[in-house]
Amino acid sequence: MSQKQHFGQLLPVGTKVVTRVDLAATSSHPAIPAGAVGSIVAQPVDGHHGYRVRMVDATKGLYRRDQLTTLSAHQARDDSSLRLLADYDLHRGVIYRCIVGSRAYGLSHAGSDTDLRGIYLPPARLHWSLFGVPEQLEDKEQDHCYWEIQKFINLALKANPNILECLYTPLVVEANAVAEQLLAIRAAFLSKLAYQTYNGYVLSQFKRMEKRREKDPSDINWKHAMHLIRLLLSGIGLLQRGEVPVAVTDHRDDLLAIRAGTWTVAQIEAWRLKLHAQFEQALRDTRLPERPDYATVNHFLIEARSWATRLD
Repeated sequence: MSQKQHFGQLLPVGTKVVTRVDLAATSSHPAIPAGAVGSIVAQPVDGHHGYRVRMVDATKGLYRRDQLTTLSAHQARDDSSLRLLADYDLHRGVIYRCIVGSRAYGLSHAGSDTDLRGIYLPPARLHWSLFGVPEQLEDKEQDHCYWEIQKFINLALKANPNILECLYTPLVVEANAVAEQLLAIRAAFLSKLAYQTYNGYVLSQFKRMEKRREKDPSDINWKHAMHLIRLLLSGIGLLQRGEVPVAVTDHRDDLLAIRAGTWTVAQIEAWRLKLHAQFEQALRDTRLPERPDYATVNHFLIEARSWATRLD
């Protein structure tokens, strides 16, 4: 029998696991009880050997595959994590709510959805627990999404356009004291990285649209094309003014015309190429730094985590 047949898919080094059996003490390690949590540090070399697992206290033990359960599988079978989270409604930790999308851009119509986005800060006892907390709270039916604060910050530092718009949208629904501090330092997230994320994404999307049109000339997503042009305008404004322009006041009529399909593909392509050139010039002229202000953002996150220790 091959190693793959004997073990199934090998668990990679670094996988978090839960032990299923008690491991007796030996000269190299103390007794390790069933239910201990650890990480795989070495895989078996054949069907007769086991995984070496390092526990949270640095103790190491050797286990066969059938003596281990991945932590994710353990949590799926054991609802203790769900009970722990159920004791605290994570939505109580939402510290920031804002409206993004067409309503924030000034491109909405009677049937437009209200896209709510934001940040939640979980209490430390949940964040530090074995089970942790989800990276985001999402309600797809209502189109609401709240990122855990560190996930939100990491995305913002990478110049994710959707996240940066959350920091600069004029439509803020709710912001507590911690969120106000974040908004006060929002410029710390802006850097020349925006050129790569905004411009790069638009280029890749227009290439995909072009390939689809090669197969079917009528395959044109006018709404998507409008938002790609809007993204270029936003990125250019970011580099030029050091802030993220969300509302599209000056270009609203043209963008709506693209969405309505009254512009030709050639007209959109000509505007796109012109905007790419402006984007490149904006990159050369911008006063934004090469990278975000990590120190300022890190200080804020530590302060926010400190505040979270006082949550029940």
